[in-house]
Amino acid sequence: MKVLIADKFEQFGIDQLRAAGCEVICDPDLKDNALTRAIRDTECDVLIVRSTRVTEPMIDAGLELKLIIRAGSGFDTIDVKAASDRGVRVCNCPGQNSVAVAELTIGLMIALDRRIVDNTDDLRHGLWNKKKYSKARGLKGRTLGIIGLGRIGYEVAKRAAAFEMRLLYCDVVGRPEAERELRMAKVGFDELLADADFVTVHTPGGDSTKHLIGRVELARMKPTSFIINCARGGVVDESALAAALEANQIAGAALDVYEIEPGAGDVEFKDPIPRAPHVYGTHHIGASTEQAQSAVAEETIRIVKTFMETGRYVNCVNASPMRSAV
Repeated sequence: MKVLIADKFEQFGIDQLRAAGCEVICDPDLKDNALTRAIRDTECDVLIVRSTRVTEPMIDAGLELKLIIRAGSGFDTIDVKAASDRGVRVCNCPGQNSVAVAELTIGLMIALDRRIVDNTDDLRHGLWNKKKYSKARGLKGRTLGIIGLGRIGYEVAKRAAAFEMRLLYCDVVGRPEAERELRMAKVGFDELLADADFVTVHTPGGDSTKHLIGRVELARMKPTSFIINCARGGVVDESALAAALEANQIAGAALDVYEIEPGAGDVEFKDPIPRAPHVYGTHHIGASTEQAQSAVAEETIRIVKTFMETGRYVNCVNASPMRSAV
């Protein structure tokens, strides 16, 4: 079985796939037309990607392509409809990076409250202003509103509970076990926005959540509140967010994801939102810990091996889970 890896991937994962009998072609720099050609020329059975976008022309080029694996949880960078139309299954690795994203979310929340980035920047420029930075409100007793209580949202809630925060969430389904365990309350979307001191978003991307947080939603938030997005770019309307920050409608924001992100490292990033007032930004690194990437690699190997040995699909997003391939 031929496996094409078009993204960074753990070396132990490559070694294990080869040990299992796979012919592995790994080129983390493959993108756009180059990836289309590689899919065609390698005649790969399996394509593994992380953040690389997989388009309809790429899927069309894969005459032998049977399986696309997103080495991560979200799969909005893959044209799932085009894959389904051509009988190609798409699988992902849900839950493997939940802790990593939750840790970053908590880190950004603390950074916003204590203005850690601004503190550091002033010190690097030789400025000492203790009075300016001695006005943090603290997290204990503050209200955290979690939009989307899936695996990541739940891990955020567990950690916020240790800070003795009041926890609210909204989701399309209820989580009574989490409510009892963490003393959370399920509330309506508008109520969460109006009540929370911190709003953190943990929803999937795609059309159903595009600009879920826009001008109207930001206007419902308190002027002392913060918003954090470590989910998907586009869930928060960046233009509306910039306007709200300029008008002091909210106190600040922290973003790990953006509506338009570069396809490679060490390039110019022209999105204006990180330069808006009171914004802290990171480089879409929520899942980028050694622990998370090792767990994702192990799950990816399990998906490939299961497909090879049984013809079944694990974590399939465009067919019933574990559906037979033969």
